[in-house]
Amino acid sequence: MTVTSVPTMRELVDSAARVLAEAGVGSPRHDALELAAYALGLPRLDLVMSPLVPEGFIETFAGLVDRRRLREPLQHIVGYTVFRYLTLRVEPGVFVPRPESELVAQAAIDEAIRLAAEGREPLVVDLCCGAGGIALSVDTEVPESRVVAVDASPAAVALTAHNNGAVGSLTMRIEQGDVRDLGLLADLAGLVDIVVSNPPYIPPDAVPIDPEVRDHDPDLALYGGGLDGLAVPHAVLATAVRLLKPGGLFVMEHAEVQAETVRALVDATGVFAPATTGDDLTGRPRMAIARKKAKGQGS
Repeated sequence: MTVTSVPTMRELVDSAARVLAEAGVGSPRHDALELAAYALGLPRLDLVMSPLVPEGFIETFAGLVDRRRLREPLQHIVGYTVFRYLTLRVEPGVFVPRPESELVAQAAIDEAIRLAAEGREPLVVDLCCGAGGIALSVDTEVPESRVVAVDASPAAVALTAHNNGAVGSLTMRIEQGDVRDLGLLADLAGLVDIVVSNPPYIPPDAVPIDPEVRDHDPDLALYGGGLDGLAVPHAVLATAVRLLKPGGLFVMEHAEVQAETVRALVDATGVFAPATTGDDLTGRPRMAIARKKAKGQGS
C-alpha cells in the first residue's frame, strides 16, 4: 500500500513562488505568501510557525495562484491593498493605489501638519481620488484637517466612500465630479489650503508594459488625454488655480518624462512661485510642487 504524503505549507508556497516567477510576476514569493494567507483566512502567513495544510486548501490555493500567474492583480484577487498606514478595499474598475504615490500624499500631509501646528484647520482637496488612498491618508494622519475627495468615476466615488466608512474619520466630503468642469467645487473657490492629485497622465501611445496595469486598471484612470497625456493634468492645474487660497500648496503626480513640461505648465499660470519636482519612493522625479503666490507677490 502506497501512502501519498501531503506537501507542507512551505513546499506549497515555494512551488507557487516558482510558478509566479516563471510567469514574470515581479514579487513572486511575496505574492505566494499573500495568496496562501488569503486562502487560509489569515492576515499574514509565518512559515517559521506555519499551520498544517487544511483540507481543500491545495485546490483553493492552486486556483488563486493560477489567477495571479495569468497576471490578474494581486490586489484584485485578495480585495485589498495597503497604502501608507491604511488597508483599503480595491475593486476591478478602479485604479489600484501604488506605493509610488505615497510621497505625493506625504507632501500634502506635511503641509497639513504645518498648518495644524499653527492652530489652523487645513482644507485639503484630492482631485481624481480613485480608491481614496491620498485623501484618507491626510484624513487619518492629520485629524485636524477637512478633506474633500473628488473623482469622475462613480465606481471610484463609491469605493472611496466605502473605504472612508471602514478606515476614515467619516468627516470627509466625497463627490463625483470632472476636473474639466469649471464649476467643480465652486463653493470652495479661493478657500483651499492644499490641492493634491494623482490624475491620469499616460500619453495614448505609451501603453503600460505590465499586464496588471494595462489589462486591469481602467483607461479613465490611466490615459490623461491629448497627444502628451496632459489634458487632464492641465485641467487639474486650472482647478487648483481656482480653488487655492494665496499661499496654498499644489501637489500633483506625473510621469517621470513629464517633469520639465509640468513645471513649465505650472509656471505659465503666473499665479505660483516657481514649481519644483519631487521624487517618488524609487528616486524618480514624479510630482510637481508649487505654492500659490500671496496677493501682491511678484515673480
